[in-house]
Amino acid sequence: MAQWTSAVGAAQLARLLNSQQERPAGPGTRRPPAYRALADGIRLLVLEGRVPVAARLPAERELALALSVSRTTVAAAYEALRSEGFLESRRGAGSWTAVPAGNPLPARGLEPLPPEALGSVIDLGCAALPAPEPWLTRAVQGALEELPPYAHTHGDYPAGLPALRSMIAERYTARGIPTMPEQIMVTTGAMGAIDAICHLFAGRGERIAVESPSYANILQLMREAGARLVPVAMAEGLAGWDMDRWRQVLRDAAPRLAYVVADFHNPTGALADEDQRRRLVDAARSAGTVLVVDETMSELCLDADVEMPRPVCAFDPAGSSVITVGSASKAFWAGMRIGWVRAAPDVIRSLVSARAYADLGTPVLEQLAVNWLLSTGGWEQAVDIRREQARGNRDALVAAVRRELPGWEFSVPLGGLTLWVRTGGLSGSRLAEAGERVGVRVPSGPRFGVDGAFEGYVRLPFTVGGAVAEEAAVRLAAAARLVETGASTGTEAPRTFVA
Repeated sequence: MAQWTSAVGAAQLARLLNSQQERPAGPGTRRPPAYRALADGIRLLVLEGRVPVAARLPAERELALALSVSRTTVAAAYEALRSEGFLESRRGAGSWTAVPAGNPLPARGLEPLPPEALGSVIDLGCAALPAPEPWLTRAVQGALEELPPYAHTHGDYPAGLPALRSMIAERYTARGIPTMPEQIMVTTGAMGAIDAICHLFAGRGERIAVESPSYANILQLMREAGARLVPVAMAEGLAGWDMDRWRQVLRDAAPRLAYVVADFHNPTGALADEDQRRRLVDAARSAGTVLVVDETMSELCLDADVEMPRPVCAFDPAGSSVITVGSASKAFWAGMRIGWVRAAPDVIRSLVSARAYADLGTPVLEQLAVNWLLSTGGWEQAVDIRREQARGNRDALVAAVRRELPGWEFSVPLGGLTLWVRTGGLSGSRLAEAGERVGVRVPSGPRFGVDGAFEGYVRLPFTVGGAVAEEAAVRLAAAARLVETGASTGTEAPRTFVA
């Protein structure tokens, strides 16, 4: 029986390999043999999770044709991968990817670092901050006081607790968007909301337009749902959305859904202005595309002089084209898995009906905690703490990276939790691999793109500050030196760092 569970075609593998940027060799630097370069490229794709473990690779002849190299080169590369534990083969079954014993499986998304590794590794993979105490504790205590009446019920609220739905609706109304509780469904985080929307609107094989780059975990969720992703390139820096390009893609590709993060975009930090929002809604309406707007970063404006534009749904008064997703996870705490959907009542009814075959509902205690925060003013005070943390971390990280890595380029965003960095021609995948060896975990650019894009980028979140941010930049500079010298597969041990 074959040991592989998926397959990678020759053309697809060639595209992924060709997307990897190679730094020009300096004077006197010897280039690796062609087979070694090919083996290293495939190994990096496996370590990055862009080629899954247990994926069947193309036959040697097929890959040689796709790459315009000799079959001997491919055969030697496969043999090198087998000797290193990254490939397994059996006559009649082909060859499939693997990881050596003792190596962790590569993450397809951006999973948090295990707590036991935090003493020696600085985690820049997950854009989430510690809870803003004392408000988490107070919210849980308030929820426990409100729990007894709910404990006497069945506890299943597929649309969410009525009190929380009303509170969220009131907050939209206060922002100038009249909203009824019937337009709100409470979900298990924003991921749960978008998963439900994708299953309702976009079956397997349906097109979904996405920003390029976009949030890695959402891209992976859509891929695993069987969607065909249609990337729409973002403008350089913080300019954000190219409306002419969006209109063309929506008209020509006619995607069923489009997913955007208009408020402090993840990963670039861009903020869409009102004209961009209006034109995006108009383009979606004209194309018959449902626009899914992720507002999870909307409350994380870090600079006082920024005037926030109206929500995207303000430009869709009939509610026919925009579905809005919000969450407590970024503005409050990632451990508070409460999200919500704002949409037309008939869409909410359909989402609620479909939930019977998914997760049935969201935990009552966490809903009560968020409702306590929103109804007592605790939410605003907790978010103020979160903004202060993120602002300090952003400024410390920006200063440290500019000092240690002056050749790296980025624009400083006005809000959100992420810095999108061009790495001066270095491979983001190789930097991520080298970073693991020197004690800093950083996601490479291709995680945020489609089909290998953004190899020359990394994403740095505002999750560390002060001395830890300085040490993170030092370790990133050490990883960059390993990549520059071609020594990213070395064994330099990480230093233990205690904040």
